[in-house]
Amino acid sequence: MTTTDGTRIPGYVIDGPEDAPPLILGPSLGTSLAVWDPQVPALARDHRVIRWDLPGHGRSPAGLLPGTEPGTATIADLARLVLDLADRLGIGRFAYAGISIGGAIGAWLAVHHPERVGSLILVCSSARFGEPAGWHERAALVREKGTGVLAEAAAARWFTPGFTGSAAAQALLADLRAADPAGYAACCDALAGYDLRGDLGRITAPTLVIAGRDDPATPPAHARELADGIPGAALTEIPGAAHLANVERPAPVLAAMLGHLAGERPYGDAARYAAGMAVRREVLGDEHVDRAISGTTAFTAPFQDLITRYAWGEIWTRPGLSRRVRSCITLTALVARGHHEELAMHVRAALRNGLTPEEIREVLLQTAVYCGVPAANTAFAVADRVLREEGKG
Repeated sequence: MTTTDGTRIPGYVIDGPEDAPPLILGPSLGTSLAVWDPQVPALARDHRVIRWDLPGHGRSPAGLLPGTEPGTATIADLARLVLDLADRLGIGRFAYAGISIGGAIGAWLAVHHPERVGSLILVCSSARFGEPAGWHERAALVREKGTGVLAEAAAARWFTPGFTGSAAAQALLADLRAADPAGYAACCDALAGYDLRGDLGRITAPTLVIAGRDDPATPPAHARELADGIPGAALTEIPGAAHLANVERPAPVLAAMLGHLAGERPYGDAARYAAGMAVRREVLGDEHVDRAISGTTAFTAPFQDLITRYAWGEIWTRPGLSRRVRSCITLTALVARGHHEELAMHVRAALRNGLTPEEIREVLLQTAVYCGVPAANTAFAVADRVLREEGKG
């Protein structure tokens, strides 16, 4: 859209408190800002989240760019749209996260406008997206036949085979088919001319690089090149995810993002959150933690943050007791208070922490004396069920 002062800004949506630290999210080529839907509820609890659409995608017309003629658009043109949007919203310095081309735009901003980018997250992105000829060929194809001809190939790049038929995948493929060919082709031209390999060392913003291990478009080697080239950058690889890792594996991507952004929270501590999340996963298992995070809403997010930082980051990380001993104490406390769902979860955790079924039985026998026989009776039933489910009964 064009503002009253003649500035071109992309279509955008804002979520989260107006006075919270700003976080700008950039999309992947062919998708709309809806690509970030899985992460927004949690991110928006303590950030002012601004999502925007590429030219010719979603809410943004292709005419946002100075020109859409073949070979004219650049990553710098797209980055200018982000800065104009931030200026229009009165945002000076911001955190930025981007997927693929959205990440390239963020990296370019971090190199050329370091005063604006306070924190950077690059998801399934690259310092160079292959040879220019391939992008020029794709741009020519789209200008001639439209974006619909790309859908089948895009599905194979964006998602692993088992995820392609999901509602989330199909909705994003519909976004691709609806994209304006002129805008999409111009973005291809921008990628053709993009090569930031020699400038990665100029990025000073704290940076997290996230890769999908099954990503055929920007394989993990691209992520490692980014992480190795950007001073102090962290790298997280997500198993079972292709190019749109945040859509296919939303929970672990969100966890990595929250850990990186934790330093900006007024009540948070990045190291404590990251350590807590690591221990939480080791003790409870990825499946349980992913399920808890994916179910996080704006209402429950502060509690998820609290238990990660406090219970797991403060207590379970302390060196004074082994995890085996902490499991014994936790089982006893849960029996005493009658928290049976938590008890079942921590019986599984105790097994991960190295307790044998026989040792768990001894803990529960001890509770019969000090917590009461009725409480221990229920606890034995819960533990017996869990042990059978885990093949330990």
